[in-house]
Amino acid sequence: MTTATRHPVELRYATASDVESGTDSSRVRLALEGSRGTVGVSGRVTDAALFRDALAATFGILASDLRYRGKDRTAYLAYLMKQGKRASALIWEAQKAFLDNALDGEKKQDAVLDPVLTVDPDSVSLEVFSRDESAYARLSFDNRLFEGREAAHGSTFLDVPPELPARVDRLRTYVPVSLEAHVALATPASQPARAPRNVEVPHAWLRGFLQVQSAATLPASTCELAPIDLYNLLFALRARKAKKAPRALRFELVPGAPPRLVLEPWELVLECHGGTYNGTAPAVVRTFGRQRLAALARLLPHAKSVRVQLMGPGLPVFWVIDMGAATLTLGLTGWTESGWSSAAAFDVLMPRAVPDGLAEQLRNRLRTEGPLPFDTLAANAGAPKESVRAALQLECLRGRILFDVARGQYRPRELMPTPVDAAVIRYGNELEARAHRLLGGDGAPGSGEVKLTKVHDVVGEGIRIHGEVVDREALRSFFPSFTLDLEGRVKDASCGCPHHRRSGLREGPCEHLLALRLAYARRRAEEEALRQTPEGRKLIRAETRSYVRRDAESGLETVYRVSLDGQVVAVEWGPRTGSPRHQRLWFDSDAEARGAYFARLEKLAADGYIDAASALV
Repeated sequence: MTTATRHPVELRYATASDVESGTDSSRVRLALEGSRGTVGVSGRVTDAALFRDALAATFGILASDLRYRGKDRTAYLAYLMKQGKRASALIWEAQKAFLDNALDGEKKQDAVLDPVLTVDPDSVSLEVFSRDESAYARLSFDNRLFEGREAAHGSTFLDVPPELPARVDRLRTYVPVSLEAHVALATPASQPARAPRNVEVPHAWLRGFLQVQSAATLPASTCELAPIDLYNLLFALRARKAKKAPRALRFELVPGAPPRLVLEPWELVLECHGGTYNGTAPAVVRTFGRQRLAALARLLPHAKSVRVQLMGPGLPVFWVIDMGAATLTLGLTGWTESGWSSAAAFDVLMPRAVPDGLAEQLRNRLRTEGPLPFDTLAANAGAPKESVRAALQLECLRGRILFDVARGQYRPRELMPTPVDAAVIRYGNELEARAHRLLGGDGAPGSGEVKLTKVHDVVGEGIRIHGEVVDREALRSFFPSFTLDLEGRVKDASCGCPHHRRSGLREGPCEHLLALRLAYARRRAEEEALRQTPEGRKLIRAETRSYVRRDAESGLETVYRVSLDGQVVAVEWGPRTGSPRHQRLWFDSDAEARGAYFARLEKLAADGYIDAASALV
């Protein structure tokens, strides 16, 4: 493991955040961290119900934790001992010691950064990150929500005591409500002065938080939903519980037609009413972790419109809830539990080459001119757009700026007093760093060689991937393999190295499995880029594509799976939930098979079928 895995931060609060409620008025007092200079905002709230519900929903996302927790069986073991059953005191004490150890580790893990409050000339925003590191939310209050607004611009941390969310939830909206957020709130006489609090922020937490910021800068497919569409989705999820995979929320996007939401595994189709999809090409996108959308239920009475930005397989999905004077942006990572599969997604988010001084130039311009869209920043940057985007992405990873997904603008925001070193969060752990060294990451010569020997598409189960990793440091070759299931999770992993033979996946995957996962993700990205050109198509020897089309009258969906394997073209078609038909065609040469394969794909596209490659992980 690396020697430094945590980032030390000292938090100084003058007092604790609180809600003061009286018979004729209420006041929300938010204590801000004082080492970042004078930052604050105050004013009377014009829409108390919106203010209360938006804050309560944001605090709910902050406290959410959907990780699996084992049951505490100590009481049951004690009962068995009293009944004279087979439960020795030794087992009971060992169980208690284990649980105490686990809870102590959870408390340490929960000691992460407090929410980030930023006061801008046009708004005040609050950023939170869930306990399980799977959901990011940014709540923005427009200036028109406050009367008599007084503000000192800047970014700092917000104190959120355990009892604050419940007190905010009990705000009475029929009396005037005011907000007072400041670094120098008066300390009540009944409360002693607060001592500074030292927090050791795990680099894994910073990595996840900044990963969402970096993903927000990537191009996305955007669709508009009506609030009733979100209500229908949440109602359907609440009324059903999936007992088998896949558990995806599938978006079917056709230009000129309203989006469709499909809930798996029931294939429940929800027609949307928020307008037509304005993209240039049809797409089918599968997203996971849909149960986390329940946090948006509190905002339904205030929602005016809903916008969804889909970044791609394994990358975060952003839900933007427009409530007029307030906007909530919810970013959901590709997995509810942050697993090692996300290493491939984070590899995509790392900027490549950034010219010297360009990142600093763009940040200074944002600090001088305020929020700006990408086109305005790129117009006068004196560098290609690709370099400008990479520089902005790098600054997001350093925590010095953020991308406002709701408004499509970059904003200055200092997460830390000093910028986060991108090299510190580049890798999740030492094994991941060694996996990148095997691949020759960061432009350095690789300490090994990674080959994909076989990629087998297992219908109904996922993709089985085999590889060979030549590890020059170990002076031998390993043959890792794993299966990517229909939800993008890794299972049935195997490798012959000592790390995997000793502990399997209990202590995390070995560097050879990680290297194979990264190599597969990179090859998929390269193939998608190459297959758009005639020269790239000539290099394709084996692949499988899925095409889907839904009948407008019956609502039934027909699925075509077309596979190319050397001189063989295999076609499988039929309804998604029924028995498919099969056809295999043999050709005299690879070129003839490839020509027939692409001709079949072009005919399906001409017949109105949608390429569902973006739905696969």
